Amino acid sequence: MLSSWDDYPVHQVSEPVRFVGTSDRNFYDRYYFNLHASSDELFMVMGMGQYPNLATQDAFACVRLGDHHHVVRASRVLGDRMDTSVGPFRIEVVEPLRRLRFVLEPTEHGLACDLTWEGAIPAYQEPRQLLRREGRVLFDTQRLAQTGCWSGWIEVGGRHLDVTPDRWKGTRDRSWGVRPVGEPEPPGIHEGQGSLRGMWNYAPMQFDDHSILYLCNEEADGTRPLEEAVRLWPDGRVEDLGRPEFAHTLRPGTRMVEGPSRLEFPEAPGGGFGVTVTPLVHNYVAVGTGYGVGDDFRHGMYRGELVVDGRRWAMAELDTWAWFGIVDHAARFEVDGGPTGFGLHETGFFGSFPRYGLHGATSVA
Repeated sequence: MLSSWDDYPVHQVSEPVRFVGTSDRNFYDRYYFNLHASSDELFMVMGMGQYPNLATQDAFACVRLGDHHHVVRASRVLGDRMDTSVGPFRIEVVEPLRRLRFVLEPTEHGLACDLTWEGAIPAYQEPRQLLRREGRVLFDTQRLAQTGCWSGWIEVGGRHLDVTPDRWKGTRDRSWGVRPVGEPEPPGIHEGQGSLRGMWNYAPMQFDDHSILYLCNEEADGTRPLEEAVRLWPDGRVEDLGRPEFAHTLRPGTRMVEGPSRLEFPEAPGGGFGVTVTPLVHNYVAVGTGYGVGDDFRHGMYRGELVVDGRRWAMAELDTWAWFGIVDHAARFEVDGGPTGFGLHETGFFGSFPRYGLHGATSVA
């Protein structure tokens, strides 16, 4: 099982790099990117993951453009872990932690791109996420995050779009560790329990001379398994903003955030401040990409030696149910008395969250 990586001094355990330091089936190692035009024009999300203990690797790209949700995805058997390609997809690390390239070669599915990412701030190590239930570790993950800009091109739905860094921005993360992946397992004592509970809210926001990274997972009883808020500068300075607060409005009959949200940072050094968040365009990233809605394609699922396929949904169809998964919004962020920026506003409501009138797993606002 020797591979290219074994000729580099990167080993963490007394095994070839192909084998990770845990036998947990749910170990994964993944890229995530998003891209928007600082407007409501388009929102694209892309990713690639390896699942060493399931011997699979997969990738996807999905675009919300107008009234349609476009997805191309691919899966293959995992070989050399240094090979970051899956069928028509490939990722090139041009300059580690600063510049990467994401390519989706043209296929019959009407979505292709050649995009280069340039970080606006140094990659930032977010807090470790550890969730243990009934004795079992469900999540034990580490993640780096970064805001930045894109250049290159996209072809989708018969349109060609030139991407330039003056307005095409986005965020990315790299995460690895243990989280539920692959084919569903027998639930046992976890029957009826979701992996995440309550509200998940993640908002990396990019301004002209700095960025803010905010995240909060709050459960029905107000417990927060994970939270953080920091301000970061291109020169590497990091400022802790203290405990964040949030206020959202849900669209009646759904679990969708609508209208402006408020994020507050009352403990920020030099005085508290608030940010008004206005969603511009949303992408149902959980649909068709492996993030958990639908059983035909999940991260880490074995689909064969190599499978490439694509789907297109009308937004009118997805707007009736897709908000039960994670939803990514391209959004405008306006600091009170300060700058305006753009970024990701990711939301998800799982199980009950009485604060917003969600009293069960299938209830809506």
